[in-house]
Amino acid sequence: MTSSASSHIFPCRFMSPLPTFLLTMFIAHAQMAFQSVVEYPKTADDILWTPSWKSGGRDEKYGDLGQYCEDLSKVIRRKTRTVECGPVKFGSEHPIVRQTMATTDTSDVKGTMEQVMRCADKGFDLVRITVQGKREANAAAQIREGLFKKGYDIPLCADMHFQPVVSQLVADALEKIRINPGNFADGRKDFEDHIYESESDYISERSYLAEAFIPLVEKCRSLNRCMRIGTNHGSLSSRVLSFYGDTPRGMVESAIEFADMCRSQDYHNFVFSMKASNPLVMVQGYRLLAAEQYRLGWDYPLHLGVTEAGEGEDGRMKSAIGIGTLLADGIGDTIRVSLTEDPEYEYEPCNRLAEIAESQRSSNPEAHRLQTSVPSYADLRDITSFERRTADLPEQQLLDKVDVRGFLHRDGSVITSVTPEMFTPENVQYLYKSLGCKTAVGMPFKDVATSDSLLLRTVPDKTDYAARTGIRRLQDVATGIIVPAEELENNPLQDAVALMTLEDAVWKNGQVCT
Repeated sequence: MTSSASSHIFPCRFMSPLPTFLLTMFIAHAQMAFQSVVEYPKTADDILWTPSWKSGGRDEKYGDLGQYCEDLSKVIRRKTRTVECGPVKFGSEHPIVRQTMATTDTSDVKGTMEQVMRCADKGFDLVRITVQGKREANAAAQIREGLFKKGYDIPLCADMHFQPVVSQLVADALEKIRINPGNFADGRKDFEDHIYESESDYISERSYLAEAFIPLVEKCRSLNRCMRIGTNHGSLSSRVLSFYGDTPRGMVESAIEFADMCRSQDYHNFVFSMKASNPLVMVQGYRLLAAEQYRLGWDYPLHLGVTEAGEGEDGRMKSAIGIGTLLADGIGDTIRVSLTEDPEYEYEPCNRLAEIAESQRSSNPEAHRLQTSVPSYADLRDITSFERRTADLPEQQLLDKVDVRGFLHRDGSVITSVTPEMFTPENVQYLYKSLGCKTAVGMPFKDVATSDSLLLRTVPDKTDYAARTGIRRLQDVATGIIVPAEELENNPLQDAVALMTLEDAVWKNGQVCT
């Protein structure tokens, strides 16, 4: 239901304008009066559910699944509505929101406040805190009040699991509630005893979902609280696992089910997330949800994140792969880089991903020039499934002077950046080991885990015999040596691969002048 209270306000007969505060009160009371006479669905039987995907009803009503982003050749941000979370706004008309999650025990009011303030000072726009029960809900209210007193209005999000009643309590104090459809009302994993084979079996248990969830939706609507419907690949409900399996489709259908309940209450101040610890599953889930939103005519913002990405380089790389891929699609309105480190350390990678996304948008002149220079093509990929991309590697030709077959690998190539100092006599054996080489009498040999190619930005001087000997020994066992073209022009290295931009390669016809 999409009726607006403002359209039912009768004209005022005052001859002069009302003071601003009286006008605000008048509108608020009119909205409350309107809401009080509107009868919203209270049971699952009264809700207008989205037609089933599995039965084909959705295809019949809305057509086949189509686009998942605005444009396949240009980075154009997906158009969404604006969702309010205190002073912060999510949506395509606003900057990407940077957020994190506190690692303190929420019942430790002072410790949590201090960590939230550090996160706010670092630059985060929103902080999520865990609320397991009533004790943490009471603490959350104290944290919110304490932050206001210290001049911090950064919104707080309550992370809720298994506690429908407590979620209503915490909604009184915090600006946002995150619910997990997989365990908000029932976190059972007893699908071995409860098999959902038919559509009727699956929808029969919607009653208890509506009974548990709708009161929270009513509370959030009345207080204008924000909500995240945050599906997690690792915690799907028993009925979803039984009916859809451990799949991105199950994640999407679980989220749509809860969105239907929100929409039935004319509540639209929510965002979606489709998190998974595997970036491939995560990307597929978000693209599938975006495609379903296009098909259904929905425009809710998306929160991006890779669950429990880890720490150090691994955590940052996993997040960059998952979040970065979707931002390059123009998908995503708020992001969190989930690291097993103090939350303050999440800001740099989070902010950097947001900055890259903003620079890559087609509205940026340089990004537009690069994106429009790519020839048009037909994308025939099936967005509802994932298959590994296959390609043919370069084949050795009879008259080729260099054997390039070892420079790349069919299952993914490993390219390691090295410097000339690593080839000195005292360092070269350590270099061979770090590259994953086997050695015999000091000579390197390639193994399964050996780097395929090396990126050498600066070539050792031609008089540095020891360093060049170390490079030659790696080349002899089919290790590629990649060097920027301009460096090779100034300091040639036999059998090296020239690194150049596509524009330079076309202009020079792939040749390097030495």
